[in-house]
Amino acid sequence: MPDYPGLVRFLIEPFLESTASISIDCETSENAARVWIRIAFEGEDKGRVFGRGGRNIQAIKTLVAAAAACAGHSAYLDVYGSSPSNSFEGEIGERENSPRAREPQRESAPKPAIKLRPRLNLDGDS
Repeated sequence: MPDYPGLVRFLIEPFLESTASISIDCETSENAARVWIRIAFEGEDKGRVFGRGGRNIQAIKTLVAAAAACAGHSAYLDVYGSSPSNSFEGEIGERENSPRAREPQRESAPKPAIKLRPRLNLDGDS
C-alpha cells in the first residue's frame, strides 16, 4: 500500500510557508480499496497550494489518483475548509456542482456578417 500521507506531504510542502502547519489524515476502507485523504493547512497558504485556477491542487490530485490506481485503490482527497467540488474519485473532470456548471448557459448573439463592397475608382481609370 502506498504511503499516501507521505506522498501528499511531499507534494504540498513546497507551497507552504511553514511546513509544520500541514495536517494530513488518511483513512482506508475495510477492504483497503478506497482511501480518504484529508489535508488542512493555514489559510494564508491556501492560495499557493491551490494555484491559479486550481492548477496546483488538480496536479496533486492527479498524482495521488495515479498512485492509487497503480495500487488498485480509489482515492478521495479533501482539503479541509474548501468546497465539496475539490473532492474527487480517481479522476479529474469538471463536476456538476462546480461554479462554472451552475452558471446559466448564455446563448451567444449571432455575429454580424461582414460584407465587402467593391472599391470605387474615383480617378476615372478602369
